[in-house]
Amino acid sequence: MRNDGLRIARWIALLLPLALVGGAHLSELFGLVPCEMCWWQRWPHYAAVLIALSSFLVKDRRAQLGLVLLAGTAVAISGGIGVFHAGVEYKWWQGITACTAQVHGGSPMDMLNDALRRPLIRCDVPQWTLFGISLAGFNAILSLGGAILIFLLATRRGTRA
Repeated sequence: MRNDGLRIARWIALLLPLALVGGAHLSELFGLVPCEMCWWQRWPHYAAVLIALSSFLVKDRRAQLGLVLLAGTAVAISGGIGVFHAGVEYKWWQGITACTAQVHGGSPMDMLNDALRRPLIRCDVPQWTLFGISLAGFNAILSLGGAILIFLLATRRGTRA
């Protein structure tokens, strides 16, 4: 019997980003509001779902492999954005958006106007953690780990038993 890593990789490439985006949307039902960087992490997952779905529509094994690897790359990109976002939350580095920038000095009215122009949901403050890991951190761990698994399974040689 042939061990088909590509078949398993296709399912992971579809179900992992679907589960992560589904969990993100589910968290909104419990009152969490995504920040700008949270949205950045979702876009590659949406793309990965569409790409992985298309891998089920083609019959050519090489096309399937290419699509699965592309979906895995999208998952990895989301994981990379998650690493960056988690680093901003943990204060390892500064964020690059208005939702992480500090209010600058000046007159009290300038400071108030500056603060009011910024989003209410800050990117540098995690809304929820478990064991000290934020949602961005979990996305980084699960996405990068899943992408590695997708790449390994999709490219491994089948064995005969």
